[in-house]
Amino acid sequence: VQLVESGGGLVQPGGSLRLSCAVSGFALDKLVIGWFRQGPGKEREGVASISNSEATYYADSVQGRFTITEDNAKTTLYLEMSGLKPEDTGVYYCAATLFVFSGRSYLQQSVYDYWGQGTQVTVSS
Repeated sequence: VQLVESGGGLVQPGGSLRLSCAVSGFALDKLVIGWFRQGPGKEREGVASISNSEATYYADSVQGRFTITEDNAKTTLYLEMSGLKPEDTGVYYCAATLFVFSGRSYLQQSVYDYWGQGTQVTVSS
């Protein structure tokens, strides 16, 4: 499984941005995909996830502001971000796995096996 993120950049507080995660090497609809971020001086944290049954999970800090979508060709996953805040600044990664065991969190990075290289998001005026 190969994952390539894109779409990061500089945006003002309150603005919007759409990140892309291009997936190859495996059918997207068979994968569990997670979005993670690592802010300056912070540990990497789970932001959002979509299961292979299309159930979605969001961290409390982004609930209502971030949304996971995918393209009709089922090759690219998106993270639609709105109402951005300076604390959303960080490197954003997408990650994939085939299965999440019962009782494990979809926002826990240790359940994911494949990772992209990341894309920088900076929220600043």
